[in-house]
Amino acid sequence: MDSLISASARALAAGDPLGALKRVALRDDPPALALRGIAMAQLGEHPRARDLLRQAARAFGTHEAQARARCVVAEAEVALAMRDLGGSPRPLLEAADTLQAHGDTANATQARLIAARRLLRMGRLDEAAAAMDAMATAPTAGDLPPALRAMADLTLAELALRSLHIASASAALDRAQEAAEQAHVPALLAEVAQARAVLDQPAARRVGAGVDQPLRLSDVADLLASGALVVDACRRCVGVGGGPSTADAGVWQLLARRPILFALVCALAQAWPGDAEREALIAQVFRTRGPDDTHRARLRVEVGRLRALLRPLARIEATARGFALQPLDARPVVVLAPPIDGEQAALLALLSDGAAWSTSALALGTDASQRTVQRALAELEAQGRVRSIGRARAQRWLAPPLSGFTTILLLPAALPIA
Repeated sequence: MDSLISASARALAAGDPLGALKRVALRDDPPALALRGIAMAQLGEHPRARDLLRQAARAFGTHEAQARARCVVAEAEVALAMRDLGGSPRPLLEAADTLQAHGDTANATQARLIAARRLLRMGRLDEAAAAMDAMATAPTAGDLPPALRAMADLTLAELALRSLHIASASAALDRAQEAAEQAHVPALLAEVAQARAVLDQPAARRVGAGVDQPLRLSDVADLLASGALVVDACRRCVGVGGGPSTADAGVWQLLARRPILFALVCALAQAWPGDAEREALIAQVFRTRGPDDTHRARLRVEVGRLRALLRPLARIEATARGFALQPLDARPVVVLAPPIDGEQAALLALLSDGAAWSTSALALGTDASQRTVQRALAELEAQGRVRSIGRARAQRWLAPPLSGFTTILLLPAALPIA
């Protein structure tokens, strides 16, 4: 490796992409192409970075397996930054095994960390946690460079926050802060500060009986541990949680794919401890202002379905005016509302990170069909809340960042639901 390539690699490791490009910008040999691709990625030019890394991977010979594997890892990180969550993770994991076999522990760990972060973006928290546990128990886990340790601890912190393990998240952020200071990379320090700010921002609202109280993540965790019957409009579920730090995960019913039943339980919970009138329920659940006998019959059917689902948690009693929610064991009822209202809150939560998302990636992130996502994006674009760039397969969606609160509870699998 010549001196210019070495100097460019050191500049990239220190977070200086412009300094790296000064040394290799006019070169087109495989190592220079790879370094140029990484530099462009650090500058945010992700499409160009992907092209350069693919050129470098093709230019390296078959006898240079380690260099080709490094290009695969760098391209996977660019794809993650571009929110390109499709495709198989197998090439990335094969590259990690190749790097480990050649003794390149740092880049092998980086590859596995990218795979875990991809799972985290897709809401597959259990698989991401298993991947991070495997990395933590590796024999060389304590010998990683400070920058890589900071990224690993930031990933652990996000995983803990989305699982509402607040103490574990704070400890991981402390370790990330220490490692970022040792690495002397300003971008890492800024990322740690941004992650720490999430702890102090409102994440949800407690509504009902004329109350609209903002809650931080720690408040939400305490609420789940209180044993109350929680109707969670962030994840569209209802249940009793034993708390994220206890062995008992509670009993939860997911209603994300049953909007009528969820609207019904929300209306009953907001009327608790009283009852909800039939006409009000029909107007709120079926969105009609002229109820007739068919709507009343349909309401009785939906209440019957809801009774069957909530049997382990609560009863629904008929009253003279309508229906009332009666939790078992005289538990209190709490309605947890998202920090932003609307049917497309989960989409806005994903788009609020400032990255350009494709429709397919948003569908993976929200566990919805692409057609559903397309309809929601069209509505948001008509309201001026999102905008698109590019056309056809290259089309990407952007939204302005949401300030003053965190949307982490709106992300996939945010709550500890058994």
